[in-house]
Amino acid sequence: MENSNNQTFQRLQSPMMIRSSPSRFQRVCVFCGSSPGKNPSYQIAAIQLGKQLVERNIDLVYGGGSIGLMGLVSQVVYDGGRHVLGVIPKTLMPRELTGETIGEVRAVSGMHQRKAEMSRQADAFIALPGGYGTLEELLEVITWAQLGIHDKPVGLLNVDGYYNSLLTFIDKAVDEGFVTPAARHIIVSAPTAHELLSKLEEYVPKHSGVASKLSWEMGQQLGHSTISDIAR
Repeated sequence: MENSNNQTFQRLQSPMMIRSSPSRFQRVCVFCGSSPGKNPSYQIAAIQLGKQLVERNIDLVYGGGSIGLMGLVSQVVYDGGRHVLGVIPKTLMPRELTGETIGEVRAVSGMHQRKAEMSRQADAFIALPGGYGTLEELLEVITWAQLGIHDKPVGLLNVDGYYNSLLTFIDKAVDEGFVTPAARHIIVSAPTAHELLSKLEEYVPKHSGVASKLSWEMGQQLGHSTISDIAR
């Protein structure tokens, strides 16, 4: 599996044309799988996303793994000269790290601290294809946006329609009255990294939040990373 990652990376890696483009984002958090997935398009998308971040002078925050899609996107951003911050629970380090680490690795005590720290550090969020963990991280930042805890853009890189079923489910939730149309607007999706980042740059929140009390309550639960930090 690791060899497959390396072969895909080497095949697609080419000199990047670095352009100095202003971006509203300093750092983007990427949620993605620690597996490369069966479809080579997922690996290609991870590399293309990394290149887009480099071209737009954006640093990366991610889950800290050096394997799967996490390893691909982080390696591209690091090789492109941008800062890479990986946040990983100490207990997962043997499972998600192989060989040398990529960029700065920040070890935390558990999953809650991992998500809080990644959210605090990022100006926007992007989900590549992934499994349970990716989906859980994605839905949490969407929920926080719905509650008004942050107004940071949330994007789905919908490679080859990977997230079509999820988007259909959310549309059904809107139809059935469980999600408001304004909250549906929180999720920005596109099939390519270039299109998605362009949409995220233009994102303007339409939902109304109820953050004041929740900020205090969740800040107490998160301990070292308060929601006021996450909302920056």
